[in-house]
Amino acid sequence: MTGPDHAARRGRLRAVLAANGADRLLITSPPNVRYLSGFTGSNGQVLIGASPDDDVLITDDRYAERAAAEAAGLAIVLSRDAGRVAIGGGDRGPTPVAALAVEADHLTWDAAERLRILAAEHDTEVVATTGLVAALRAVKDDHEVDLLARACAITTSALEELCAVRVTAGATERELAVWLERRFLDLGADGVAFPSIVAGGPNGAVPHHAPTDRPLVPGDLLTVDCGALVDGYHADCTRTVAVGDPRGELVEVHAVVARAQEAGRAAAVAGATSGDVDLAARTVIEDAGYGAAFVHGTGHGVGLEVHEAPAVARGATATLSPGTALTVEPGVYLPGTGGVRIEDTIVVTADGAPRVLTDTSRSLRLR
Repeated sequence: MTGPDHAARRGRLRAVLAANGADRLLITSPPNVRYLSGFTGSNGQVLIGASPDDDVLITDDRYAERAAAEAAGLAIVLSRDAGRVAIGGGDRGPTPVAALAVEADHLTWDAAERLRILAAEHDTEVVATTGLVAALRAVKDDHEVDLLARACAITTSALEELCAVRVTAGATERELAVWLERRFLDLGADGVAFPSIVAGGPNGAVPHHAPTDRPLVPGDLLTVDCGALVDGYHADCTRTVAVGDPRGELVEVHAVVARAQEAGRAAAVAGATSGDVDLAARTVIEDAGYGAAFVHGTGHGVGLEVHEAPAVARGATATLSPGTALTVEPGVYLPGTGGVRIEDTIVVTADGAPRVLTDTSRSLRLR
């Protein structure tokens, strides 16, 4: 598997820098820093300049060796004052930059205030930007798709084993969650993409339920939403399983959600918008009379973060391109009764139907 071309990624970002009226761009979001440099330490910032020779990774002495290993080919500045390095003077030479762009959606109020004061001292304009790197990250290269596929393969393998062997009456939500996450590690994952959601019976009506010691009982539907983490990339998959004979309405609900999820996947084609995907899935659920019980968007982008651009929600306007990775996860939630969610991680292709990375049975399996 060919490694990522961090220099090319920085080059694509540099192309939009001038359009934002800035000479340099300071990247402070850890996932964005990793995407542009390969650096995974807890303190790192990437400074994008007018030419490749101006790009630097800013970190501190604790990470000198790690930075050299992970961000090979990128100049490294060891400093705990990234703002001063970015504006100029000191580590960056005698001439402060005229306009510095920042990631406004990733700066704390305190950091922004300190940067504003420093910029005023050097007569530097601070330009707020949002979503510049997120827009690049939404479309995955082959290396990223390979990592997502590996994470999804581990996820589906463990989830299939859980559903086939471990889901029985008397098992608790917490026991199943612990087993599943340990199984990810056994199969080669670096960790979990997020805390697993294991929701049985009426708990299934809570979309982000945290597992409890409630045991499964015959008639429950069990929703399991989980993902493995591989080299920074997150899988995300949900299946709903019946324990014994499920209660009447929930069988109908599962069939509705399955049709909605299929419609959403079919709508995820190059040139469509993420809102089109949401509309396709949502229409099926609304036509079946469960629109008020579908309480979240149909999905989200997935990659270095489990929730990233594009949003797959009502009215979303992001255009899907080949390589866009996203989830399709409609659900119906009936308080006091239970719920159903079915989710896949998919990648938009250039030639029609998306590539489904979590392509396992979506039928209502009985346990």
